[in-house]
Amino acid sequence: MSLKKEQLIEGLVEILGSEKVITDPEVLKESSVDRFRRFEELHGVYTQPLPAAVVYPQDSSQVAAVLKFASDKGINIVPRTGQTATEGGLETIVENSVVLDGSEMNEIIKIDSYNMQATCQCGTPLQVLEDQLREQGYTTGHSPQSKPLAQLGGLVATRSIGQFSTLYGGIEDMVVGLEAVFPNGEIARIKNVPRRAAGPDIRHVVIGNEGTLCFITEVTVKIFKFMPENNILLGYTLENMKTGFEILRQIMADGYKPSVARLYDREDGAYHFSHFANDKCVLILMAEGPKKIAEATAEAIEEIVGAHTECVKVDTPYIQTWFDNLNWDATDVAAERAEILETKNIGNTTEISADWATINKIYEVCIERIRNEIPDMTLVGGHSSHSYINGTNLYFVHYYNVVDCKPEEEILKYHHPIKKIIVEETIKAGGSMCHHHGVGKHRTPWIKDEYGSSYYILETLKNAFDPEGVMNKGTIFPG
Repeated sequence: MSLKKEQLIEGLVEILGSEKVITDPEVLKESSVDRFRRFEELHGVYTQPLPAAVVYPQDSSQVAAVLKFASDKGINIVPRTGQTATEGGLETIVENSVVLDGSEMNEIIKIDSYNMQATCQCGTPLQVLEDQLREQGYTTGHSPQSKPLAQLGGLVATRSIGQFSTLYGGIEDMVVGLEAVFPNGEIARIKNVPRRAAGPDIRHVVIGNEGTLCFITEVTVKIFKFMPENNILLGYTLENMKTGFEILRQIMADGYKPSVARLYDREDGAYHFSHFANDKCVLILMAEGPKKIAEATAEAIEEIVGAHTECVKVDTPYIQTWFDNLNWDATDVAAERAEILETKNIGNTTEISADWATINKIYEVCIERIRNEIPDMTLVGGHSSHSYINGTNLYFVHYYNVVDCKPEEEILKYHHPIKKIIVEETIKAGGSMCHHHGVGKHRTPWIKDEYGSSYYILETLKNAFDPEGVMNKGTIFPG
């Protein structure tokens, strides 16, 4: 960086005004990390370089001015909105970075029920949009666990997915158009149309870029009719994951689209469904939509599951209890933090995807290796929660006691080695190391293995759109 810190702050104040340029030391500490380093942060340990400032633009022109200023002066920018990232994408690994926070750009611009789409600024909380839509009888269909906290810009930037994805798709299936600002200050708007074949689908340059190519300022997403009165919940216990994967495969291959299709192994099932799991795997499904479609989907699922005699149906109220507590909010986060401090037990997840022929093999080898190679584990399990006609995803859930190490050593002793096992085994088997949490900064070491010969395309995008390398250094791209 060619500027001194004081000159950097002065430049930002000139663009945004002093009230939108935050330099409070506590804010800077908290803004140097995301949930990946929460064990350190909970103990007041901050190992990453602190940003010079956190800034709050009010519109696209201010975003453009900040990015142009940063690009000209070689200042690292870390874009963010809802701050629910889990993979280190919000870490400020460069000293005197600037955190560009779009959360004050939070207007719901238009709910267009005739064309079945809604347009929002990047800082619009998903929960706020969803609440307004449901009052009018609609839904985004997007329900990640972080829904009460997440915001639209970050959801699109990280290529997020929701708990009803098997019916509605991931965020990439919902985005109609968007506006994004590039490091040279160029504001690019991708218009809202149902489909076009005028060259490559350039939405996908922006969706999932994790703040490494541009800053998303506005998003238009599809909306759907909301008919919860037609929901049909189904639950089963079964003996093993292999059978569960086969049931999911049959449902998808036969063309049925339940909104929820989740398969839990014994350990993860016991954690979530202790009142009925009884040391079994758990399969949960939900059919929704128009009444006739929901009923036909549920009937077909029951027929498919019924062919597997090891499956035992669970009373619906048990599943309803789970369904009513899908998401976590600020209260849940606070409770989790208190529990970690008290017990020194911390849990994380690593999500991958693979085809049907491979997924169970990846599951078995990763579970076995983690149990055998990582000390102090208290839970090693997994669940599938997003399925497709040609494969599914898998969350690995791993809890451990932090023993005989300093807070700043927790990642090196436990978190990184666990992630390394899962990522390497998944890539070796031909799966994807990252299903929807983003690459962040902690899966970047494997990005070239993930992409293989197609890394050329990804790298060329970075060189073209961020030639000065000022956008979220260390995220997705090594360096």
